[in-house]
Amino acid sequence: MKEITYEEMKALREDSFQLIDIRDEGTVTYGMIPGALNFTKEELEENSDEVRKKLAGIPKDKKLIFYCEIGRSSLEIDDTMECLSGWDCYSLAEGYIGYVRAEMSNEANLEERKNKAEKSIQKKFHKQLFSPFAKACKTYKLIEEGDHIAVCISGGKDSMLMAKLFQEIKRHRQMSFELTFLVMDPGYNKENRALIESNAKALGIPITIFESSIFDTVDTVVKSPCYLCARMRRGYLYSKAKELGCNKIALGHHYDDVIETILMGMLHGAQIQTMMPKLHSTNFEGMQLIRPLYLIRESDICAWRDYNELRFLQCACHFTETCSTCHEDGTTSSKRLDTKKLIAELKKTNPFVESNIFRSVENVNLDTVIEYKKGGVRHNFLDEY
Repeated sequence: MKEITYEEMKALREDSFQLIDIRDEGTVTYGMIPGALNFTKEELEENSDEVRKKLAGIPKDKKLIFYCEIGRSSLEIDDTMECLSGWDCYSLAEGYIGYVRAEMSNEANLEERKNKAEKSIQKKFHKQLFSPFAKACKTYKLIEEGDHIAVCISGGKDSMLMAKLFQEIKRHRQMSFELTFLVMDPGYNKENRALIESNAKALGIPITIFESSIFDTVDTVVKSPCYLCARMRRGYLYSKAKELGCNKIALGHHYDDVIETILMGMLHGAQIQTMMPKLHSTNFEGMQLIRPLYLIRESDICAWRDYNELRFLQCACHFTETCSTCHEDGTTSSKRLDTKKLIAELKKTNPFVESNIFRSVENVNLDTVIEYKKGGVRHNFLDEY
């Protein structure tokens, strides 16, 4: 497969080529290059009906430009396959990450982009984003008088939006509290760190960056490196936030994360539990964790991102540069993707399935539960039968 750079592609007429994203559906939810078709490398090699249908509508005089996350999997495509006969095929160098980095380098109209993002929260997406954000903060008492909250920014769509929502609710001045927008650099390469800094600048978020060596630590871990990385990140965030005088850290988990966690616990963990809207830290006295996006749907976050033409990386870790997707460690992430698909399938026949899953942990009837744990102590219905 021949390679083509993003700059070379931009020099072509838009109607002279067709982009094809070969990443899986769990990855493309983080963003695609506008105008691209999507099917996986495996579907292409299997010459599936869906692939043939999509390719049939593309004139033979157009170039086919395939891309993956970093430009490795697309380069390995065999362009002599029968289904690609007649087309001039290319692999986009550096893949989607290369595209995002190239777009990032354009710093024109920063103030205009910031104003558009803020106005969209106040107007177009007020009902979908700000209202449920404010409702979660009020319902679960996430923001209290005198709080100093470390808004933890990973660089993805969820945490960046959370930062903007915190700025908006603070602007209303209904309660006195402080914010520190905290970014941990666990060992990003310079391009990925630059992307986070660029997006923060474009959105008007005054970030505080500190460094750790987490990536160096998990690089040698074979089993579940992403899980270990997430656990270590939280500890570092708690520690730095407390050092800065904060009493809470805010993470960007949203409604979909909550319902997927509930279902995953039942199907894979044989337990009924949820992702709580706030928690006391067990290792850092006086610190709490809050999740103010608790009632916000992921689809609405994506809509806000796309409306404002914002581009974020799925994960800026070393593993995105050594494998085709970040969640091929075969553990939690793949199970979460399967659970997401299951919920989408159930929704086809039951439009209320998501809210029912969410409300199920609000309506637990202990009189009909065989056993439950409270404070680490197990209780059986026979104890009071």
